[in-house]
Amino acid sequence: MENVSENLRWIPLFPLIGAVISGLWLLFAQRQLPRSIVIGLACAMPALSFFFAFNALLSLAQLEAESRFLVDNVYTWISADPFHAELSFLFDPLSAVMTLVVSGVGFLIHLYSVGYMDDDHRDDRGFQRFFLYLNLFTFSMLMLVLGDNLLVMFVGWEGVGVCSYLLIGFWYLEDHNAMCGQKAFVVNRIGDFGFLLGIFLLFWSFLDAGVPTLEFREMAANVDLLANKAIALPGWLSFLPGFPNWQLLTLAGLFLFIGAAGKSAQIPLYVWLPDAMAGPTPVSALIHAATMVTAGVYMVVRMSFAYNYAPGALTTIAWVGGLTAFFAATIGLCQKDIKKVLAYSTVSQLGYMFLAAGVASYSAAIFHLVTHAFFKALLFLGAGSVILGMHHEQGMDKMGGLRRLMPVTFWTFLLGVLAIAGTPGFSGFFSKDEILLGAYLAHDVPGHGYLYGMGVVTAGMTAFYMFRLFYRTFTGENRSSAEVQSHIHESPTWVLFPLIVLALLAVVGGLIGFPDAWGDPLFGDGEWNSLHAFLEPVAHSAPHDEIAHSTEYALAALATSAAGLGVLLATYLYYWRRDVPEKIAAVLAPLYALVFNKYWIDELYARLIIRPLVWFSDHVLYRIVDASVIDGLGVNGIAQLVKGIGDRGLRVLQSGYAQQYVFVMLLGGIAIVAYVLGGI
Repeated sequence: MENVSENLRWIPLFPLIGAVISGLWLLFAQRQLPRSIVIGLACAMPALSFFFAFNALLSLAQLEAESRFLVDNVYTWISADPFHAELSFLFDPLSAVMTLVVSGVGFLIHLYSVGYMDDDHRDDRGFQRFFLYLNLFTFSMLMLVLGDNLLVMFVGWEGVGVCSYLLIGFWYLEDHNAMCGQKAFVVNRIGDFGFLLGIFLLFWSFLDAGVPTLEFREMAANVDLLANKAIALPGWLSFLPGFPNWQLLTLAGLFLFIGAAGKSAQIPLYVWLPDAMAGPTPVSALIHAATMVTAGVYMVVRMSFAYNYAPGALTTIAWVGGLTAFFAATIGLCQKDIKKVLAYSTVSQLGYMFLAAGVASYSAAIFHLVTHAFFKALLFLGAGSVILGMHHEQGMDKMGGLRRLMPVTFWTFLLGVLAIAGTPGFSGFFSKDEILLGAYLAHDVPGHGYLYGMGVVTAGMTAFYMFRLFYRTFTGENRSSAEVQSHIHESPTWVLFPLIVLALLAVVGGLIGFPDAWGDPLFGDGEWNSLHAFLEPVAHSAPHDEIAHSTEYALAALATSAAGLGVLLATYLYYWRRDVPEKIAAVLAPLYALVFNKYWIDELYARLIIRPLVWFSDHVLYRIVDASVIDGLGVNGIAQLVKGIGDRGLRVLQSGYAQQYVFVMLLGGIAIVAYVLGGI
């Protein structure tokens, strides 16, 4: 069959092979392989995955649009009539885009890690262990995006969660790093609980409809069977809109989105991602730019066939995404740690993607996902280059003047800043405008005008805080100690090469989704948005009313003006008048403290949730349930009962006197004879 390809299994298998070889060597040899072998093995695996994915893309392009997919059924994983689940992989336009991004950007980050981790010479074989985790993470992410059903996706979903815990807490000897890894793991488990509920609800619903499946194409073909099904809500949920009945797909979509909010750091589960900066910078680029945090966006787009029947769930996604984009951008305005600024920028940009998905502009969400992978990976890796040059200093208060000392890092970082700020012609300009256009035209979404306004304001704030970061890092005088300044230098080739490649992609990457409004006057009428056309058979974006190109230009001009205003304000405050920001912060001290301290959300969670749970766990679950009931009455109580029976009962019978034993034997013999005679 033309839609069957047994080569797909190799795409996730290569990184797994690399991880297994490294892991077995460390387990049995108890020593590290030569670094050249570690580097060659680790970097070759994602490169091979990218090669096989690109080859599969060429095969995909030869198929007709309506049947443009490849499937690789490895074996039957679960067989329990009438339900069957295959360990199978699906390569269609959506998974093709994600696979190329994960393996391609992942390969560049592997190369970068060679230079970044070169000075790691600890006794715990950290260098090889780090690349083992990177390979394992890449395998898990490829399983997630290539899975042909929700169960295979969930395996990858949990795999990236475990690997993120290992990578964020990689420098585990520092308690803070270990705690940040634990925080990411726990917060993601909260989201994953909702994700599981969504999977269970869909399985039960399709089974009840006579289609026992969790396979994406089969669910899409039969989703209309669930379109009109409703679920009665219990009375204690009477405060919810739409009570007493909710659409089944709305409830399932909301459960799935809880998982997406955890994995992709949306309100209220975003708090793990900024703390994840405790990991090595390549981890920040891999997890928080191109792969793990985009898993939730990918899942929503993959399930678009169900979400299109659940307008309530889509509205929730749009508003959570819009509020997250705006909220995280405000926090990024005042942060002083270079990686923390980029972390909150990631949360904000993910909010943009969910805003697009919530207004059913699914292709725009994936478009921004791709361009964000390019420019945000570039920015994180550029920040890592700065941190290396500054001898692992991350505070922008001690930076400045690096333009002359690190010219390649300076120019590549500038291109990344221009891209994320939405500079016309750069990748971020096209993808961000597609999202804002989708919000502007989403008349069926309540409050879509406010969502559009938040998106425009967020674009201005993004440009401001990114140029603030840029000016404070690369211009002016260096504010570090004389000792640090004497050793500042440009990064090695291993670090610079990925920066150059990503900088090129950040500039030209927007061409894959070149809007018709720009393509028609330049090249003539036609279908210029190739990414949208490529994804349309899988990601069924909502049809919008026809809009004049002049209106699109006006909307683009408005967003660009907002970004330009942010750039001008940052230039004035952090390039021309560097003394003014401190004066403003002093005048607005309470507001500045509120934003700088991230609205004290972590402290609020600690007081309202964490501390009460710890108290309840200690005083009730441990001291009463565990120690008193389970141990006291259960384990120790039974032991004391047995001991008492032995002391006060069996000890009397086991006296050691022979005449007692003979007497008991005689009584037993008489009893047996009496029983036999009585039965005759």
